[in-house]
Amino acid sequence: MFRFIVRRILTAALTMVAISVVAFLIIELPPGDYLTSYAATLAEQGDILSEERLEQMRVSFGLGEPLPTRYFKWVGNIVLRGNFGRSLEWRIPVNQIIWHRIGYTVLINISTILFVWTVAIPIGVYSATRQYSPGDYIATFFGFLGLAIPNFMLALVLMWIGFSVFGQHVGGLFSPEYRDAPWDLNKFIDLLSHLWIPMVVVGTAGTAGLIRTMRANMLDEITQPYVETARAKGLAEWRLIWKYPVRVALNPFISTIGYALPELVGGVVIVAVVLNLPTIGPILLRSLLSQDMFLAGAIILIVSVLTIIGTFISDIMLALIDPRIRLE
Repeated sequence: MFRFIVRRILTAALTMVAISVVAFLIIELPPGDYLTSYAATLAEQGDILSEERLEQMRVSFGLGEPLPTRYFKWVGNIVLRGNFGRSLEWRIPVNQIIWHRIGYTVLINISTILFVWTVAIPIGVYSATRQYSPGDYIATFFGFLGLAIPNFMLALVLMWIGFSVFGQHVGGLFSPEYRDAPWDLNKFIDLLSHLWIPMVVVGTAGTAGLIRTMRANMLDEITQPYVETARAKGLAEWRLIWKYPVRVALNPFISTIGYALPELVGGVVIVAVVLNLPTIGPILLRSLLSQDMFLAGAIILIVSVLTIIGTFISDIMLALIDPRIRLE
């Protein structure tokens, strides 16, 4: 296990170097740069920037330097100072823009994973152990329904229900009076009262898919000889199911931990916009459209780091849950 951990850490370091290069190049691939987009936007409003002014801004932002020089300066500031640079569009340090949004993104991500597991695992086990029963058909119906309904449509429906039925402000993660208030118990309770909507919306499709996955895996495992042997020894049925086949069937749940965050960031941008969530997805989209290289590159890099960490954790958990997996 120790050698595996050391090997994975070294691999992760090399992977991060490659990701930083790719992330930087992706921002640089479109023709022009941030100032090109900025000048075009001003031109649409009837304000023309002179070439001299554009050149001054290019020098000020460091955009006139060679590409390798800009990359090494960017990476050096991150590694040595923890400084991701200054956003070209917002004109403030990138750290001030992304850190609280990263926190809310991770919070929604973790709560969504817990919601998905809490719902999908028991229903999947029930459907497999009672195959073709009325409960199995009902779970299958709602599973396909969850896969078919777009997340943004479900978000709009829940917003309407929350506002019209419960009289609750459902946009964002806080009520207006707590949005800029200092943290205390009341603000935390207000956060929890709003968190369930994005948790349910984002987790619905994943729950529906994992219910089917859990059911299929359980159907494969409950017919295995080791299950029949445990049953023949007189082990209680509920204990047998949860001690042996469920542990093996959980592998897909554990193995997807590393991919949950990038899926949340990139896959539910529309939901984040609809619900006015202070997550990282809408900011990433906006920075890519405006070619704000420092902001977009920082977000891509941080999400990649969290993905590598999540994949590493999932590998360790798989080895602990499934004794057949040997990391050495």
